[in-house]
Amino acid sequence: MDTNTRPSQRLVETDEALEILREGEAELRGLFRLGSNDTFLCEMRSARGALATVYKPTRGERPLWDFPDGTLGMREAAAFETARFLGWDFVPPTVFRAKGPLGPGSFQEYLDLDFQRNYFVLREREPDALRRVAAFDILINNADRKALHVVGDAFGRIRLIDHGVCLHREWKLRTVIWDFAGEELPQEIVDVLDRLITSMAGSLPETGSRGIPLASREKKEGAGGKSNPAARAAVGLRSALATLLSSEELAAVESRARALRDERRFPQPGPGISVPWPIWA
Repeated sequence: MDTNTRPSQRLVETDEALEILREGEAELRGLFRLGSNDTFLCEMRSARGALATVYKPTRGERPLWDFPDGTLGMREAAAFETARFLGWDFVPPTVFRAKGPLGPGSFQEYLDLDFQRNYFVLREREPDALRRVAAFDILINNADRKALHVVGDAFGRIRLIDHGVCLHREWKLRTVIWDFAGEELPQEIVDVLDRLITSMAGSLPETGSRGIPLASREKKEGAGGKSNPAARAAVGLRSALATLLSSEELAAVESRARALRDERRFPQPGPGISVPWPIWA
């Protein structure tokens, strides 16, 4: 991306960012030149304000042999919804929209990230937080957790990016985070797993299927798409993900959560490929 187009960064609350992402008008500002899929910098404007965003249009996704075509942007949004439900503030606010400058795609808040503070630096300083990251990647079945996908932002937070190849129904975990393999899960993570399992055990909404806009859920959360914690808890993670994933992928989320909760240990690398390549980005 041309450095002249790099936006200034301000701290935006999640609810404010989501309202702008859901309702704003997007204007293309630049192209990120690195990456397998087309990725653009946009400025999103709404009555609430303006927000710099990362836009990944569905038409710019490179086909993969093992992931259904045209679903990577939905997986980006589903990863955010999962982290948000768990209370793990790692993934920047992300939505999938049916309309964008180049058609449907995911929109994520743009963050000024410090790639010098990547996983291999943070693991010495933030082991407890990275245990949560490791558990999150198991839950979402992350097939591409690289070192530069775990970075610090301008406000000192750990942020996770690039979740297009996750949440497959088949086991595909490939990650650089194997430091905790075989360790017992902290009780905090066990409690989070119990909450996720309870939420995922609910019935699907009648209209729930991959790709349906989140309008119905947003109405339940309040006027203008504002996030209401009580309403969000009532809707549950399963309903939130039902607009983004297939029924088989939804069932796999609950299955992974139950397996991890019952084992109460971080898994060991399997006999297949367990680390992405290249490992950095």
